[in-house]
Amino acid sequence: MAKTLRSSFLAGFCIGIAGFVYLAQKDIIGAVLFAFGLLAVVHYGLKLYTGTAGFFKKGELGTLFLILSGNIAGCLAVALIARCSPMPLQDTATKILEARLASGPFRGGVLAIGCGFIMTTAVNFGRKGQFLPILFGVPLFITCGFPHCIADAFYYLCVPFPFLAEHLGSVLCFYLSIVIGNFIGCNLYRVIWKD
Repeated sequence: MAKTLRSSFLAGFCIGIAGFVYLAQKDIIGAVLFAFGLLAVVHYGLKLYTGTAGFFKKGELGTLFLILSGNIAGCLAVALIARCSPMPLQDTATKILEARLASGPFRGGVLAIGCGFIMTTAVNFGRKGQFLPILFGVPLFITCGFPHCIADAFYYLCVPFPFLAEHLGSVLCFYLSIVIGNFIGCNLYRVIWKD
């Protein structure tokens, strides 16, 4: 359990760093640079929710929740660091959160399925030493606007606390929908194409 928490915390930290660069450079360059986070996760064999959800075995749902919690804690650590940056990261994060909330939880959850599918596919290649799909997959889900529950956790934790507190109920509802959407997308290939 402690090892899983440490691994998932570090995975969240990697995605937080990736999110940091995306908030600083919110364009295709930022989307490509974001791939560093997933490359680091796969290289070190860390526990990332969207890198694990498509490979979990029966009876491991509790572990998946533990991984999600550790990922969020890692994102929080980087979000606290981001608050020291002179760049307008909080403004960019607020715009992302506002756009997410405007789309609503149903649409967010449906879009999150695409991200889950892309992430499981990219990680599957990465586990076999083929990293190019990660370099394509990450900018792909970002460009499509598919929410990634760990990246989004980082963005939400970067938002000014008063704004987050004011919209907390809506944020939690939306977040739950994308966690579920990512989970469905991560397991889509297993449901449709059993190998």
